[in-house]
Amino acid sequence: MNKKITLLVATHNPGKVQEYAEMLPGLDITWLTLDSAGIRDEVEETGQTFQENAELKAVAYAQQSGLFTLADDSGLEVDALDGRPGVLTARYGGPGLTPEERYRHLLAELEAVEPDVRTARFRCTIALAGPDGEIVGTSSGVCEGEIALEPAGGGGFGYDPVFFLPGQGVTMAQLSAEEKHQISHRGQALRAIAPLLHETLA
Repeated sequence: MNKKITLLVATHNPGKVQEYAEMLPGLDITWLTLDSAGIRDEVEETGQTFQENAELKAVAYAQQSGLFTLADDSGLEVDALDGRPGVLTARYGGPGLTPEERYRHLLAELEAVEPDVRTARFRCTIALAGPDGEIVGTSSGVCEGEIALEPAGGGGFGYDPVFFLPGQGVTMAQLSAEEKHQISHRGQALRAIAPLLHETLA
């Protein structure tokens, strides 16, 4: 890159922006959250897929800010629940629940489901929009696993304590941040979109 670029990430969570920066260390970018860009509006996620929601957010916030904008939408798909919670992952179980209450709700729904049919996956789609609000490109990542019988681990967030990784023998919440970045759905999607960021922002 010939110059430092400002890139807006469509989140109020500085921890997520830090995660992005850690996973894309080769990019000379000034990273902004919605709060640091002075944006308070919330874009309603009305899409039926992760890609639709990611694109909705990227376009809307790019138009508001006049900046290149990255937005992601991600969630958990459980085969025994016909793909739920899916795009409703962050709101699963109803409004006002804590993350622990949400994964406890999920475990209760799966109480009668045998261990060998508790397959699930985290899925993430990332969309990049230009300052004019046009979509430049998208990427996606998938992390396969199973829903554990009980939560384990104190790391990560959301459903990580109940997302078991058979290949590692631990839940996502038992991984170090570096280990999680290597295999997570978001890490995969970020690495997939990195060449486009280099090309577009150079």
